[in-house]
Amino acid sequence: MVAGSFSIEIESPVEAKRLWKAILDTHNLLPKQAPGLISGITLVQGDGGVGTIRHVNFTAANKDFSSVKEKVDLIDEANMVYCFSHVEGGLLGKKVASISYKVKFIPKVGGGSITTYTCDFDSLPGVPHDEAKIEEIKADTTGLFKQVEEYLIANPTLYC
Repeated sequence: MVAGSFSIEIESPVEAKRLWKAILDTHNLLPKQAPGLISGITLVQGDGGVGTIRHVNFTAANKDFSSVKEKVDLIDEANMVYCFSHVEGGLLGKKVASISYKVKFIPKVGGGSITTYTCDFDSLPGVPHDEAKIEEIKADTTGLFKQVEEYLIANPTLYC
């Protein structure tokens, strides 16, 4: 088993607080803003808070898997930190034994924000490190973020 981690940092003109509010509403926001990738998100258990399990269904655009169940592990309002992990589907059991994410929104002096995404994973025994796949995931994550960012810029009163 290989433990791995990667991070990305994205600078945005959108205020951290708006991005924070948007991530708390991803089950509603993402299917509308990324219908080419996400066909729907259903809350299986909970109301969006810590312990919530959501089922994310993907379109055929996601070539690796059709769905994943995610569990909300931490919501830290004061520090705008949101953590979740995959509990079923996705790459679990295929390439990884576990995978978790931490998203942090940091206000910038003068406006805008910096968002950091950190992904920690344990690959299954015998699965080699795949740097190309990690770079693809980073690019996809950044692309999805930019879609949400554009939507928030176009709708300046949303998530205020």
